[in-house]
Amino acid sequence: MIALSLAEIIGIVGGQPHDIPDTDRKVTGPVVIDSREVRPGSLFVALPGERVDGHDFARGAVEAGAVAVLAARPVGDADAPVPAIVVPDVQAALGTLARAVVQRLDATVVALTGSAGKTSTKDLIAQLLRRHGPTVWTPGSLNNELGLPLTAMTADETTRHLVLEMGARGKGHIRYLTDLTPPRVGLVLNVGTAHIGEFGGREAIAEAKGELVEALPAAAEGGVAVLNADDPLVRAMATRTKARTVLFGEAADADVRAENVRLAGGGRPAFTLHTPTGCSEVTMRLYGEHHVPNALAAAAVAHELGMSVDEIATALSEAGQLSRWRMEVTERPDGVTVVNDAYNANPESMRAALRALVAMGKAGEAEGRRTWAVLGPMAELGEESLAEHDAVGRLAVRLNVSKLVAVGGQEAAWLDMGAKNEGSWGEESVHVSDVRAAVDLLRSELRPGDVVLVKASRSVGLERVAQALLEGEGEGVR
Repeated sequence: MIALSLAEIIGIVGGQPHDIPDTDRKVTGPVVIDSREVRPGSLFVALPGERVDGHDFARGAVEAGAVAVLAARPVGDADAPVPAIVVPDVQAALGTLARAVVQRLDATVVALTGSAGKTSTKDLIAQLLRRHGPTVWTPGSLNNELGLPLTAMTADETTRHLVLEMGARGKGHIRYLTDLTPPRVGLVLNVGTAHIGEFGGREAIAEAKGELVEALPAAAEGGVAVLNADDPLVRAMATRTKARTVLFGEAADADVRAENVRLAGGGRPAFTLHTPTGCSEVTMRLYGEHHVPNALAAAAVAHELGMSVDEIATALSEAGQLSRWRMEVTERPDGVTVVNDAYNANPESMRAALRALVAMGKAGEAEGRRTWAVLGPMAELGEESLAEHDAVGRLAVRLNVSKLVAVGGQEAAWLDMGAKNEGSWGEESVHVSDVRAAVDLLRSELRPGDVVLVKASRSVGLERVAQALLEGEGEGVR
């Protein structure tokens, strides 16, 4: 973080000092909202909550090394003062502080959004750009009104690129985030059905996602909108921005495009990368053809920021997965491969993961390699939930997945129903009630060489299935 004195922070957020003996003291460590993450020099942000109130942890944060607390009320007393900057709205003050820090940076801010693939693409962009200079990026999926400013404030005077993932659950959310950290480069990946139950339709999702390109500076000021040429709703966003537009995809008119897309090495995508300055071959370490548009998006951003096509191709070919539980592939000593993709799920990512599973299974088809899809509910689909779960179950059958294990309640029953209605017979599809039942089933029936995909919405906690299979390697396997 850029070192700021308490006096500077008080001025930025318009706060009132309480029990601060020295306003010249500087905040040099991270700004945190979890007192367990406090380091010497930190600023602890005491967020009020329904279950946990950060103000209750203020004294402990200062004892652990925090310089002061950003709070909605004084948190000390005469006998035990706690230095605090008191503001009417702690979350708003956090955002204001982040904006002030970003304004002091000499860094290019890259922001991205989309219905699917945001985190994987953000990780790819970070791995490309860090080859050209110090780069800060969103850890995991901390892409909301708290995670984004906290990430931005980890940047300092040396930071050259700040890569920020932006999520939205409604209209105006992305506009708010772009106000906090104004981007120069904005990337929109796709418009799908994630959170469709909250938005009400894909057109409404497109309206919200397009707030990113509306926030970009004009082309003459360096603004660049990177848009998916293969998604009509994203391509149409070119009319909503004053920035220069760069298209990526497999369309013939895409500025950055892929040709000769294929799967090699057990489901790893390979393709010829074309850019305005040349072409080069890419073979990725990641699994699944759905990473091709993610790679093209990252390549388009990197090309705009000065990387050569050969540098980009090399970086894409060497890039790994930085965020956990996203197509995280682990092979057990007994030959069972566990694919933990349980961080989140929506219809688009479910379909992509199933296709990747099948591709991985085909790599060992001659040896009878079986594929298992252990799937749980997809959240926030509203009235589309039954149809979407049914469709995923049907797709598993059409792709010839060896066995579908649907885990959970009503939505899981719809997955199983879709598979059976599509023509699943015998025990090809089974519905189990919970994680323990799924683990017991898998441990009793898995055999060496099998590939197991685990995927569901984050709230389901299905990563416990993958963890149990890996912690109990070989138990019950036949």
